[in-house]
Amino acid sequence: MRFVLAILAALSMASPAFAEEYEKGPNGGLMLDVAGIDAELMTAGNSVTFNIFVPNTPKPVSTKGFTAAALIVSGNSRETLPLAPQGENSLNGDAKTPIAPGATITLTIKTAEGKSSSSALATSSCARPVKALAVCSWC
Repeated sequence: MRFVLAILAALSMASPAFAEEYEKGPNGGLMLDVAGIDAELMTAGNSVTFNIFVPNTPKPVSTKGFTAAALIVSGNSRETLPLAPQGENSLNGDAKTPIAPGATITLTIKTAEGKSSSSALATSSCARPVKALAVCSWC
């Protein structure tokens, strides 16, 4: 029994190591390094937008040739929406319902150069992203 408790205690302390706080982007959203670029998550109502930048800079990256999708999970509801290029450096999609506070948004992206990655982003109670959990990354 002590052995099981020791393992559970070790796992509970190790879990926060997988989550890290990220910097705010030029527009105030969460910046995440994904597929060799920085993606800034912005949500408003039922709209999900990822602004794409050169890593560690506010320099925009053209989203021409990018493909992406977002999976929004909130409680028991799940919705997958395609993200389409919008403007110079954004990928945008609209959910059927407003993004609920505490929802998790998983971005799956493939750049024009063929690099792809997927990351899950947790939103806070005010529907703003607060941390990210790297799900997988392959380039």
